[in-house]
Amino acid sequence: MEEQIQLRVDGEASQPTLIYLPGLHGDWTLIPNFQRALANRVRFVVTTYPRTLTWSLDDYAAGVESALAEKGITRGWILAESFGSQVLWPMVGRGKFQIEGIILAGGFVKHPVRAGVRLAEGCLGGMPLRWLVWIMFTYARIARYRYRHLPETGASIREFIDRRSDKTDHQAMVYRLRLIAASDFRGVAKTTKIPIFAITGAIDPIVPWFWVRSWLRRHCPALREYKIIWPADHNILSTTPKASADQVVRWMNSAPPC
Repeated sequence: MEEQIQLRVDGEASQPTLIYLPGLHGDWTLIPNFQRALANRVRFVVTTYPRTLTWSLDDYAAGVESALAEKGITRGWILAESFGSQVLWPMVGRGKFQIEGIILAGGFVKHPVRAGVRLAEGCLGGMPLRWLVWIMFTYARIARYRYRHLPETGASIREFIDRRSDKTDHQAMVYRLRLIAASDFRGVAKTTKIPIFAITGAIDPIVPWFWVRSWLRRHCPALREYKIIWPADHNILSTTPKASADQVVRWMNSAPPC
């Protein structure tokens, strides 16, 4: 894949725009059920990151801004999932794209357990690709059963595994963990006036929400609401798509233009 951001745009320009920044996996493969639950209430823009081993988080932000500009998209809400929040904050700091509102989905400012991120980086980096593929197939069997009532689950999980089975994808995820371990955007989050909302699953050992929520409430005046959904997990947008989509649309409709 070329080192540039890829976009998929669904909806009309007259609709409110919601831009999805994916998590560590970096693409569209876990978002179809959430997109279906949006039910054409917004213009939904899905980003896919390049499998780069050289970009900084500022490069990611600049890449998103450039890709949006090429599509004529100059303003919108940002839905930042997990690692996507680390792409969001440089966009806020740069101030080149008009962000109307921020929604964190399992997102954070500075990861609350950096030692855990470094451990994950070491484990994933030292793991043979065949082991990773085996883990993904095991995850797929569990996910297909757990979310069998969601229509797009089977196809999206198959595509998710296919993309994760690529060596360059594996290396890119390890590199993104390294970026997370080194990032700290507390200064940006403290000073922004853009309205911030957050949604997270109650069962989230990857980004423990109680530390994230506590910091945002104490230090971030722009925080409007922090919603916890039971019994969702870290991938809240795909595990509880309807509840997540309805909440996101309510926030977009209720917040005054920024």
